[in-house]
Amino acid sequence: MSGVIPEEMLGAAATAPTENSTLLMLFWFLFILLSFFFYPMFGQRLQLVNVLRDIDRKLFRLKLMRDDVRQRTVNALKQAGTALSDEELEKRLDAILDYFYIPPEAMDPAGVVYKLEHILEIGENRFEDQVAALVTTEDVHRVKTLTNLVEVARAMNLIYRIVRHYYLLGRRTSNYFLAIQIQMMLPMIMELAESYRQASFAFYNGQPIGDGAGVLVAAKLAREIKAVTVDESVKDTTVMLGEWEGRKVYIVRARGPGGTVGRPGEAVKKVIEMEGKVDTVITIDAALKLEGEETGKIAEGAGVAIGGPGIDKFKIETIAKEKNVSLYAIAIFQSIAEAITPMRESISKATDQALEKVKEIIRRYVPEKGVVVVAGIGNTVGIGY
Repeated sequence: MSGVIPEEMLGAAATAPTENSTLLMLFWFLFILLSFFFYPMFGQRLQLVNVLRDIDRKLFRLKLMRDDVRQRTVNALKQAGTALSDEELEKRLDAILDYFYIPPEAMDPAGVVYKLEHILEIGENRFEDQVAALVTTEDVHRVKTLTNLVEVARAMNLIYRIVRHYYLLGRRTSNYFLAIQIQMMLPMIMELAESYRQASFAFYNGQPIGDGAGVLVAAKLAREIKAVTVDESVKDTTVMLGEWEGRKVYIVRARGPGGTVGRPGEAVKKVIEMEGKVDTVITIDAALKLEGEETGKIAEGAGVAIGGPGIDKFKIETIAKEKNVSLYAIAIFQSIAEAITPMRESISKATDQALEKVKEIIRRYVPEKGVVVVAGIGNTVGIGY
């Protein structure tokens, strides 16, 4: 009898696991059911807290980068000489960092390009005058480069203000979807901000940047054919004239070594109107590469290779259509970070290849005794004649 289990005990042992399993299933069912009601209330709020915490950390890094660029700008202004006290200098610099442009009304698009040009000319002149008023140096090129440095600080300040705006707005309204959007964009924003921080070193030291690749090609061509300056009436822009293999070559570029992009569109237009008959216009400029592409890659195309607001591009395209001038373009590919930071060796070497490409186009498409305009586009900081 000692080895026999009573029937009552067998029944209890058999039903105990079943009852426990039923209770466990009931518990999970109630948990899942309740989660449908309470998750929108608490779960999304927890996610919002995590997202805002991540944005807050990156916003703090942005503030450090902004302050770093601002302090470097202050130091550069002091080195250039200033009659202002430190407090007054920083106060006036902060006022310049809030400078803004209002684009013209485009509801009626007729003439909008020249309206935009008028506003940008006024704005650029005023901005440069404000920077020049902060320093005592009479070096025009140094003032141009300092203006670029202040523009970098202004861009960094704007990036920080925009990110802070959406962060505070998302936190105040507890808007999860607004916060998640800015969080998704932050990696690209941080990369852009770091590029601007690196750009501040280039303008602080007066070093050439990647965007100056087109200007460097024009400068190398001018030295090779011993071109001489024939016109500097267009602001911040120089026009040089030389001869190469029986062709008349005009070279248009921003006037260095100060940091400026000049007004190549107006200069090219003036050359074509003066000559009457121009066979070809060749523009060389930096272009944004796609991810995975090699820095310094050269590509040839048709059209006008000029970025920015489009005013210079519009002027060249209009006069070229009117005078039946062929338009060729050469692009030197690089990332946005490489375009605004000190010029890399791969880009410098690529300018030699671009120069050979310019010669090839001239040989192929410009007849002997013909006229060609070569325009090097870009910021000419650190690039002289």
